[in-house]
Amino acid sequence: MTAKCAVATSEPLLLIAFNRPSDFAALVSRLREIQPSRIYVAIDGPRAGNAEDANKVAQCRDLVSTIDWTQDVRTNFQETNLGCGQAVATALTWFFEHEERGIILEDDILPQPTLFDFCSQLLDRYEDDERVLAISGCNFVPPEHQSQPECSYRFSRVPHIWGWATWRRSWALYRFDMSDWTARLPNNRLWKVSGKSPAGFVFWRSIFDLMARKQVDTWDMQLVFEGMVRDMWTATSNVNLVDNVGFGESATHTERRPQYLRSSENLTFPLSHPPVEVDEKADGWSREVVFEATTRGLIGQGLRYIGQLTRSKGD
Repeated sequence: MTAKCAVATSEPLLLIAFNRPSDFAALVSRLREIQPSRIYVAIDGPRAGNAEDANKVAQCRDLVSTIDWTQDVRTNFQETNLGCGQAVATALTWFFEHEERGIILEDDILPQPTLFDFCSQLLDRYEDDERVLAISGCNFVPPEHQSQPECSYRFSRVPHIWGWATWRRSWALYRFDMSDWTARLPNNRLWKVSGKSPAGFVFWRSIFDLMARKQVDTWDMQLVFEGMVRDMWTATSNVNLVDNVGFGESATHTERRPQYLRSSENLTFPLSHPPVEVDEKADGWSREVVFEATTRGLIGQGLRYIGQLTRSKGD
């Protein structure tokens, strides 16, 4: 039987927003169905001199007052713009200053009700298992490309952060700066955690190099890196428990809607637990399809990057 959440979840919840009030309003509306009882809201400040930003950020702040099913709502509103990377990292640090564990949703993510029970049960199960970095309700991989599709979830080297959860112990490992990444993840270990794939090795090396040079304003690749350094894995739902509604011109990193996205659905309980080991088959599919870490994919990414540099110099 497919489970539905009938009562409010007591798991602490962090909501992260910026300048998309319509998306944030949709998320708040979805949460009204689930009624989480302890909520933290972090909203980045408007970009300097951007009147449209100021208006939309103000609308997002006003929406917090519509979270009226609980009295336990805490806010962290930035007065100035921290940017995509620092804003989220700062929000997570603030959250884990107050909580030992919790669920994280950005403003463009709409969760299925069973995401909350899924995360809560696995936060309990793996709380003291330092092999496990995080829990993710985001799944791209079709059943035929999973090693054990009959299980409720699998383990991946990459934490997908569209609806996820973790512990203070994991976030304490996080470092925003990656300037010393090659010393912390030598080539022989990078080869292993890249699935012993030549294209995967080149892909992750290029990503981490870009992060070290601060050429990409994001926060999640640092989390991927910290997991790889320690060979820690993410428990990832084998069905997709979230919808990302944030594709389009206003998005920072997701302008194009990928073809590999799967429709969301609820999860069946009780959970069926896999062994704590990486699903290499599923990770291999993600490497080739999601990250395009193939020879052809890397060439395409390189051409797109050159195009972006050319356009930015022409502006």
